[in-house]
Amino acid sequence: MKTFEKFLAVWVVLCMAAGVLLSRTIPGLGEAIDSWQVHGISIPIGLCLFLMMYPALLNLQVAELKKLRRNPRPILLTLLSNWLVAPLLAAALARLFLRGHEQLTVAVILLGSSPCTAMVLVWGRLARGNQEQNVVNTSLNTLTIMALYVPVVGLLTGLQGIPVDRALLAISALVFVGLPLVLGVLSRRLLVRARGEAWFNNVYRHIVERVAMVALLTTLVVLFSLNGNVLLGNLNLLLLVSAPLLLHFVIVVGFNLLITRAAGLAYREAIITVLIGSSSHFEIAIATAVAMYGVGSMAALGTTMGLFWEVPIMLGLVAAGKALGKRGFWRGERYRPEAA
Repeated sequence: MKTFEKFLAVWVVLCMAAGVLLSRTIPGLGEAIDSWQVHGISIPIGLCLFLMMYPALLNLQVAELKKLRRNPRPILLTLLSNWLVAPLLAAALARLFLRGHEQLTVAVILLGSSPCTAMVLVWGRLARGNQEQNVVNTSLNTLTIMALYVPVVGLLTGLQGIPVDRALLAISALVFVGLPLVLGVLSRRLLVRARGEAWFNNVYRHIVERVAMVALLTTLVVLFSLNGNVLLGNLNLLLLVSAPLLLHFVIVVGFNLLITRAAGLAYREAIITVLIGSSSHFEIAIATAVAMYGVGSMAALGTTMGLFWEVPIMLGLVAAGKALGKRGFWRGERYRPEAA
């Protein structure tokens, strides 16, 4: 794992701080960036989010889904966590902690209803888990997001009595998942045909993955430069939204650790199941919040706080998973650092 990725949590914090500093030192910067819009969608944010999504969707390989028949248990456990436990728990915690704060409630539901398809590839490599399972699971997550994201978010927000524009929700899913998905599939097919599988995997994908990381950090700078004044004026609300987000991580991680142990999974399969089942697709959550409420909204900041907490928690989970693997928490083959 590259040093840059190991210290991702540090870069996230520094970019957030840089955005807030820019908002305080350059008057009018936020308004100038926010003015670049098309039908209410910020062009800078939209471009950054697209560049974050596209590299992850290059991993989609429908043919890989046939491998589900070999060992479906890890995938089924992940789907259970991603589409039942995580969304329902997010809605329940939002109702408990955020009553009266509609945008923050929606932010928590958006994060809880979006299974990860991008950063979990980084966490899986760092944990030395089964990367074949990782690719299969993230491919499946991409397809299930297209089918389930809108109805699940619509249902859970409706149960909270919060009206959301389902058409705009669908448009966000199509623009920020569907469009990168189509371009990812097409570019993979065309580039592999033209330059070969080895060049695509060893050269092209590495380039776009670096672009995605830069886009992620740029998004944070832009979001916090737009929202610096709102952030500093509402620190109490950001602390408030952090309570359900952190409790959600604790409960979901605990659930996935116990269920993978009960299912008898070995370390390499169990750690991938835990990581995917416990992380969220913060890119689509941020994109949807920005599209629905605007870049200066509490919903946008709420989803960004999900990213703020997820990076250190996932890095901590990687370390904790390795420690548990060495101690035989899961059955079968243990984590062996000498093989890393």
